[in-house]
Amino acid sequence: MSDAIGLPALEAELRRHLMLIGHGGADWTRPRSVEGTHVHDVVIVGGGQSGLAAAFGLLRERVSNILVIDENPAGFEGPWETYARMITLRTPKHLNPIDFGIPALSYRAFWEAQHGRAGWEAVDKIARGDWMAYLRWYRRVLALPVRNDTRLTLIEPFADGIHRLHLDGQPALLARKVVLATGIQGGGEWHVPAMIKDALPPTLYAHTSAAIDYAALAGKRISILGGGASAFDNANCALQAGVAEAHVFIRRSVLPRINPIRFMERVGFTGRYPALSDGEKYAVMAAFLGHNQPPTNDTFARAAAWPGFTLHLGAPWLSVAATADGARVTTPQGGHDFDFLVLSTGLVSDPALRPELRLVADAVARWGDRFTPPEGSANALIDAHPYLGPGFELLPRTEGDAARMHGLFAFHYGALISLGLSASALSGLQAALPRLVRGISDQLFLDDRAALIADLLAYDEAEFVGAWPLPVPTPQTAAAA
Repeated sequence: MSDAIGLPALEAELRRHLMLIGHGGADWTRPRSVEGTHVHDVVIVGGGQSGLAAAFGLLRERVSNILVIDENPAGFEGPWETYARMITLRTPKHLNPIDFGIPALSYRAFWEAQHGRAGWEAVDKIARGDWMAYLRWYRRVLALPVRNDTRLTLIEPFADGIHRLHLDGQPALLARKVVLATGIQGGGEWHVPAMIKDALPPTLYAHTSAAIDYAALAGKRISILGGGASAFDNANCALQAGVAEAHVFIRRSVLPRINPIRFMERVGFTGRYPALSDGEKYAVMAAFLGHNQPPTNDTFARAAAWPGFTLHLGAPWLSVAATADGARVTTPQGGHDFDFLVLSTGLVSDPALRPELRLVADAVARWGDRFTPPEGSANALIDAHPYLGPGFELLPRTEGDAARMHGLFAFHYGALISLGLSASALSGLQAALPRLVRGISDQLFLDDRAALIADLLAYDEAEFVGAWPLPVPTPQTAAAA
């Protein structure tokens, strides 16, 4: 007999857990408006796993004047139903990234409620679609304030610590704090090498982050540049959709084998990394970025099993050129003709690449502004990352830039160098979310500290109503007692 209790029973259990920890209650922040326009305490940009969990974390701190916005339709936030093509998540199933230690909110509880404990034991890694189903449930059961189909186009410093958020086709929003929970690409852009961008029309190539219609390429030959996990995810996806041949080209002569994330999960790096010195962080991340995340063993096996799969090691692309039927790729081993090219070439983090930050990007402190590495060890990729405060807050380049920066938080992959695996890595969210929530809440409190202190000094609501000497009981009060 199955021990699955069903989601309605789990949701009842969750309501009890939330009651037991005192979730809810009146806000302590002060409502405000500007010329009749409501001002949100916090607007979170991005309704994926990070944005949803940040919203719940703030609600736990009794900061409920918040809004989450996401450019995608409801249920399609984040990568899981858009450009992610892995069969399963790459992280271990036992992580608890966004439940804040509440058992009934955990993914395991969600799974066991539907499939029982034996069902959980049978899971090797969490299926991508199942994780997205959990996120949809998480949003619904917590009644999180999310507005979909809402795309941020510009953050404009306004006045008195307020930011105006310009939206595509919608009235602007006002917010005291803005959290950019915009995922792996949110700190910059996906990288397309100039060698390809300058040589080919965009109809002949796409980055793995794009919406690629592999079914339309059925019977065709494609080439994939890159040796990381997404290259093999895309090869498998393409071949499954009917692509005749998928060739993966890797610059290195051996496949990537080491995944430093697994070590970081075991020895406390995910939670304690922010305590390192800048020099230690720089050295750690230089080594970390030197590794391509390898495919999981099952992903590689699935891709390699297809008859149309070919792996080219020690084969960097030296040049590309358009042909009458597609594109020619030249490697040290010679030329190869393909119908379409796919780029698994990672991303670049730099605030200057984000269009929504164009009014403030020049004021954002980068690692290149705050830290000088030992001679010969400079890393341009690291130097372009924002140099963040302990609560994921963007910091100013100069003292004169402070007002423009105040209230902006970077909870995306651009936080990697400053705060480690955190904002868009499932491995780091458990430790990162309390840090973010504390940073936002502290900043809200400190911004209003003068008024709050004044109110405290003027506070005179009596709680104790006893008197001395005790009143002498009358016959009537004695009888009532």
